[in-house]
Formats: sequence, C-alpha cells, structure tokens
Amino acid sequence: MDDRIRFIKHRGQAIMLIDLSGLAPDQIIVIVNEAQRKIAALPVNSVLTLADFTDSHVDKAAATRIKEALTLDRPHVKRSAWVGTESLPKVFYENFKSFSQRDFPTFSTREQAMDWLTSDE
Repeated sequence: MDDRIRFIKHRGQAIMLIDLSGLAPDQIIVIVNEAQRKIAALPVNSVLTLADFTDSHVDKAAATRIKEALTLDRPHVKRSAWVGTESLPKVFYENFKSFSQRDFPTFSTREQAMDWLTSDE
C-alpha cells in the first residue's frame, strides 16, 4: 500500500497524495494511520496534502479515525484539498471540518486540487 501515500510534484512543489480511492473502511484506517505517521515526521506547517476519496466507502469507524488524524496532523499541514468526495456522506465531511477546525476544499479533479494547493490564494 506504499503507493497509496506518496509525494507527487506539481509546479515544483511536493504534494503528499493520500489515495483512499476504491477502499473499504478497514483499508482506509490502515492508510490513514500510515499517513498520520508520515505527516507527523515532517516540519510544522510544511505539508500540502491531497486526499482522493473516489469510490471509497467510509463507515463510522473509518470516519472516527480520519477525524482523529486530521486533528493531530493540523500543526504539520499547510494546506489540504480533497477530491472524490461524492461518495463521502456530507455529515462526515462537516464533522471532519468542525472537529479538526480545518477546511478541506473539494475539487472535481486531482489537477484542479493540485493547482489550488500550489497557488498563492
């Protein structure tokens, strides 16, 4: 599953892709745990993250783990963007934002998300 969490370059900047696409809840938890471990090892306010939820299945247990990780990762993450959130229940998405006190703009494509992550907005 190492290919699920990797750095990709866009406009000369490194973006951590967290690819949750097509995963079941138990697989999501494994990836989220690994992503959190990797992000925690990086400098404060340095990480750009792109999470892809396309065709993933998030249940209550996976949502709880995501919520915890998003809160713990907050000091290290400079900006986050999400794609594929159509399969993510809106109540989970709103809960993630509220609990972690972070914003997660959603985009239709990875390219759009990466453009936003690397912009000066």
